[in-house]
Amino acid sequence: MQANDWWRGAVIYQIYPRSFFDSNGDGIGDLPGVTAKLDHVAALGADAIWLCPFFCSPQADFGYDVSDYVAVDPLFGTLADFDRLLARAHALGLKVLIDQVWSHTSDRHPWFLDSRASREGRRAGWYVWADPQPDGTPPNNWLSVFGGAAWTWEPRRRQYYLHHFLTQQPALNLHNPDVVDAVLESGEFWLRRGVDGFRLDAIDFMLHDRQLRPNPPAPRPPGGVPAKLFGMQRHMHDMMQPETLGVLARIRGLLDCYPGSAAVGEISSQDGAFERVRRMTSGDSHLHMAYTLRPLRGGFDHTTMRVLLREIGENDDGWPCWSFSNHDVERAVSRWHPRGREAGHDPAFARLLMALLLSLRGSVSVYQGEELGLTEAELGLADLRDPFGIAYFPEFRGRDGSRTPMPWNGDAPYGGFTSGAPWLPVPQAHLALAADRSSLLGDWQRFLHWRRGCPALRLGRQIPLDLPAPLIGFVRAHEGMRILVLFNLAEAPMTADLSPFPGLQPLRETGFAATIDGDSALLPPFGALFAMLPAEIAPELARAGWSG
Repeated sequence: MQANDWWRGAVIYQIYPRSFFDSNGDGIGDLPGVTAKLDHVAALGADAIWLCPFFCSPQADFGYDVSDYVAVDPLFGTLADFDRLLARAHALGLKVLIDQVWSHTSDRHPWFLDSRASREGRRAGWYVWADPQPDGTPPNNWLSVFGGAAWTWEPRRRQYYLHHFLTQQPALNLHNPDVVDAVLESGEFWLRRGVDGFRLDAIDFMLHDRQLRPNPPAPRPPGGVPAKLFGMQRHMHDMMQPETLGVLARIRGLLDCYPGSAAVGEISSQDGAFERVRRMTSGDSHLHMAYTLRPLRGGFDHTTMRVLLREIGENDDGWPCWSFSNHDVERAVSRWHPRGREAGHDPAFARLLMALLLSLRGSVSVYQGEELGLTEAELGLADLRDPFGIAYFPEFRGRDGSRTPMPWNGDAPYGGFTSGAPWLPVPQAHLALAADRSSLLGDWQRFLHWRRGCPALRLGRQIPLDLPAPLIGFVRAHEGMRILVLFNLAEAPMTADLSPFPGLQPLRETGFAATIDGDSALLPPFGALFAMLPAEIAPELARAGWSG
């Protein structure tokens, strides 16, 4: 593997700066706070960090409403603070990817203020504007992800503007080459500064149907009208347009001017998500890697996981980047546990998710706190800050439950996150996990250390195995090295038949040690088995079409 391909099989640690570490006592995490805790990320065994937005913003959507792409918001520090963060990360051997929110801006961005002022100005066509229908209603039926129409009336232009999220987040018109030039120029500002690439937000929302055709209805979900109306349409025209590949090619062209830089894109959970990941990462003219929210919206049952493994194993095109948790979804240890949130902290289940995530073909994104097994925070309405959650409470509690501050010291007030009052509460359950950092954190460090020296897991093909519930498994194969990986998705011990794999050698350095007796292995509740396969082709692999 070439040095510039560092991203293949990399482990990328996602940092949500607002909640990582507060260096000045104002209750909000900041860039100096990130710098102060980078040793933790390096010691974990990560290869890179993904830094969520720290740019100037009114914070309507907590930084994903950018008002200046090339300035640091004073809430998080200064440009000099960012430079120190970048230098420290590189000194520790960590690459730095920064969020780029190029599908929309803040309604306070100078570009939008200029665009809304007149239909004739230089930036008049930089956003998506449309006339009202004859009765004054919006141009079509498109819906915002956050609820209601995706159009807001702008009296200064006597037109509606498109916004896929909050009304304060007008959609950029990336059909306009001048807009693409402008966002790429802002991206180059950071590449010249030394960043190693980008995480690109909301790829599927970058472009819209030029004809503004209405979306057809989706099949009516069971249980009547849902709280989130967005799911009642088939999103054929407001997102996921084929011209997106052209924009990605422009982005890749910029990155190729800075050897070693890379981009990971966020793909929505809409139907066809895995195919879009493949299409948008195949070849060398689009994204380097992409992850999809599809698995994060689904369940963790045997059928769902088999479908996921088949999606990975049936096609070697493209390069996925897997994540189980992030700042937009409920934490996986709570979302996917068979007993849901009532299970609380279950270290065995947390270890299972760790092993599965770090074993899949592709790169990996780990969200801050996963290495401690942080559960979803239970917050009341008075605690919420997310406008999405406030609007939908209690049917949907928003994203704050996964954004609570990172606990660093279980014996310190607020977990050592801040010396002031934190912007979100620090759950008592998280303090206990911070106090017991050695157990699960040690498992992560051990496994990542082993994975770094295992090319089959970082770079190899993935051949799914047909196993009975509740077992799932696959073989990772690379240049003669083949590793069998089995998982028990149940809370009870399960026996796995090993007769198709004679002569396997368990890899106990992974920290997972199933009990092997002859041709069978006993996997503990939520247990796993990692084993080296001998040189001979096992029958199961031959039937899977693998020829060595």
